[in-house]
Amino acid sequence: MASPRIVEIRVAPPRDALDRFEAAWNRLAEGQKMAPLRVLSLEDLPAFARALTPARWALLESLKKGGPCSIYELARRLGRDYKNVHTDVAALGKLSLIERTENRITVAWDVVRAELRF
Repeated sequence: MASPRIVEIRVAPPRDALDRFEAAWNRLAEGQKMAPLRVLSLEDLPAFARALTPARWALLESLKKGGPCSIYELARRLGRDYKNVHTDVAALGKLSLIERTENRITVAWDVVRAELRF
């Protein structure tokens, strides 16, 4: 069985992403092999709440449980307006929480792990 695909969402200051980049750069400069790290950093709790609203979380759950589909089909599944679902799909796509092919969208992750730092 393949290991689960995990994305980590962090609420942390911008320096968190810079620190990860610097650490990765140093490991590569030393010739170490890098395992892919899937981390999305958001600057604060309000940014996190705007990015993952309850409606967007329900959208992700529906896609994961129901499988890939079109935006139209997803709006029908959720009982929501097409335009609003399209807006949410675009926002989640920018965050790389969903993948979009020609007519279908899907959740690329098995686990979304959230970490909040002070």
